[in-house]
Amino acid sequence: MACLRILFTRLRTEEKLLKEAADRLGIPCVMQNVTDTVFGEGDLFCGTDDVVLARCVSHNQNEGVAKLLEMQGVTVVNSSRVMEVCGNKLTTSVVLAEAGIPQPRFLTAFSQEGALSAVETLGYPAVCKPVSGSWGRLLAKINDRESAEAVFEHKSMLGAIHNTFYIQEYVNKGSFDVRAFVIAGKPVCAIARSSEHWITNTARGGHASNLPIDDEMHALLTAVHKAIGGEFLAVDVFRSKDRWVINEVNDGGEFRNSIEPTGTDIPGLVVKTAWERRNG
Repeated sequence: MACLRILFTRLRTEEKLLKEAADRLGIPCVMQNVTDTVFGEGDLFCGTDDVVLARCVSHNQNEGVAKLLEMQGVTVVNSSRVMEVCGNKLTTSVVLAEAGIPQPRFLTAFSQEGALSAVETLGYPAVCKPVSGSWGRLLAKINDRESAEAVFEHKSMLGAIHNTFYIQEYVNKGSFDVRAFVIAGKPVCAIARSSEHWITNTARGGHASNLPIDDEMHALLTAVHKAIGGEFLAVDVFRSKDRWVINEVNDGGEFRNSIEPTGTDIPGLVVKTAWERRNG
């Protein structure tokens, strides 16, 4: 019998909530820790009638699992293609730019010297981000040339992936930004994340409160889904110069701090949407 498989490498609150939602909705569901699992061309990891919710903590591992299962004909939510777009901030920015979706200005360089030129082109302050990462880790707000030189020298020593310098204009978004959720192609809810710090992630102590989705944001989120696809997107949005702009798009975002403020059954909507994908 077909089932919904929730794959994980660390059992977080989100995965538990997804399992509880599946049980509540009568969806046959199996939780599976894949930390020690071997994937490849041999025996099928699961039935091709199953649907997989890939929830590995590491994005690279999650994308790898998705690609290997898709190779065997298994439906994975989100698909590896969506993971690939969302897992690299530069790729996300390029896809958004191609679709004409408003976002902060960004430049990319592949050397310390190029990065210095890029940040001075954008102007101070600016934000340097790793192309891959979450929870606001390794973000650096660069206020002047001295700090730019220090940040870029430090990053250059961290390994090859950090030698892609992704630099974004600093957006004066006030005391909050927005995390919005798009499920089955529809914007369903959003929270305002408030903090005295410029990084407002709830994982870093930001306070969450409900934010109704207005017509402008609804249209913007719908455009993001059209450009990227996916059954579940968590989209970070800024208010800048009297308009909404897209900061980042996440394919496997955490949502536990958004359920109560919005009154939205996010895990229920996610498992229902995934289960409806089982026939293609």
